[in-house]
Amino acid sequence: MVTPEGPSHKESTYVIDAESGTEMARLINQERLLTRVMGGVFPEHFDLSHVSHILDIGCGPGGWVLDVAFENAKINVVGIDISEQMVEYARAHAEVQGMNNASFQVMNALESLAFDDNSFDVVNARYIQAFMMKTSWAPLMKEIMRILRPGGRVLLTDGEWSISNSPAFEKMGAMLTHVGTLTGRSFSPDGRHIGITPMLGRFLRDAGFVDIQRKAHVLDFSAGAEDYGNTYQDLMAGLKLLEPFLVLAKVTTEEEFEELYQQALAELMLDSFCGVGYMLTVWGKKPA
Repeated sequence: MVTPEGPSHKESTYVIDAESGTEMARLINQERLLTRVMGGVFPEHFDLSHVSHILDIGCGPGGWVLDVAFENAKINVVGIDISEQMVEYARAHAEVQGMNNASFQVMNALESLAFDDNSFDVVNARYIQAFMMKTSWAPLMKEIMRILRPGGRVLLTDGEWSISNSPAFEKMGAMLTHVGTLTGRSFSPDGRHIGITPMLGRFLRDAGFVDIQRKAHVLDFSAGAEDYGNTYQDLMAGLKLLEPFLVLAKVTTEEEFEELYQQALAELMLDSFCGVGYMLTVWGKKPA
């Protein structure tokens, strides 16, 4: 495998400041939450018996990479992310934990990936819609196909905006899905949804992957549910971090957003609050 000479200077398309310490803390919490809801780092019965090299795209603070490396000491796991701060944090944790089989590189997934052909047995990408444009998916799938070994597998996991009985939370969701349409990110024809989950299988089919499978996951973050507390913390930080993106897109103002944000937090704290999030994992194989 080739090691890149240095980080890409292409402008980040991540909707939140990728170097934010608050975002790093949020992602650490989110990674644990997603893995718990998904029942582990891989789908049930996912065969790793002939796997030696795994790549995680958009690895953030590196939680998924470190989990996989810990559970599979003989597998080399690489994480890439555009954020230098995220990669430095992940490297430090790998060193502290003695994870010699986990490594991290600064790399922009929207450019050509700096790896040789046929370098990996598995490529994972979880919740990368935050930096993907509609036009970015096909080139990335082509790159993943290139760096996978024959018979290698790709896993994509992404989700739609959550559904709740909070008027303010629903209004914020409508703003976010609408701005996704305005900025060329959403696949929804009317802007009411993100529209990413119906597309995941199509991305793989169009790129030439075979044996495509799916598994859905549901996050219940209603008041009193097991995942309520962690999801509330994730939303409290994430919604605030999205403010600059929404204001810049002119779908709200700072004053309107702050009022709506405080209302949403209050409604999420009600005993009557109900909310669920839907995620989908799709995986497929490169023809042998």
